[in-house]
Amino acid sequence: MMPGMNPRKMQKLMKQMGMSQEEINAVRVTIETPDGNLVFEKPQVTKTHVQGQSTFQIIGSYKKEEAKKEVVIPKEDIEIVMQQTGISSEKAKEMLMKSEGDIAQAIVELQNEEK
Repeated sequence: MMPGMNPRKMQKLMKQMGMSQEEINAVRVTIETPDGNLVFEKPQVTKTHVQGQSTFQIIGSYKKEEAKKEVVIPKEDIEIVMQQTGISSEKAKEMLMKSEGDIAQAIVELQNEEK
């Protein structure tokens, strides 16, 4: 709001201009980025609607969380590790997840466990 202006007059003026504003009772806001997430705890969130478009303003302190890599293990990779080491599919998948999908590293680690 503009300092010194009556809030009712301001709302009326905004309505005449096709604008509306509302406070959102948010508990937590997370913005996901390629490098990680920005997490706002107990933010003040305002939604402004102008000419069919909504804009959100977030006020508050945030912390940055590192992005977690999601590793997808193809069935063929599990089968390769199983054939090379003679272990179960569950154990092969577990080792591939641990090695972030690196087949060679998973096989070497499994062979080192046997020794």
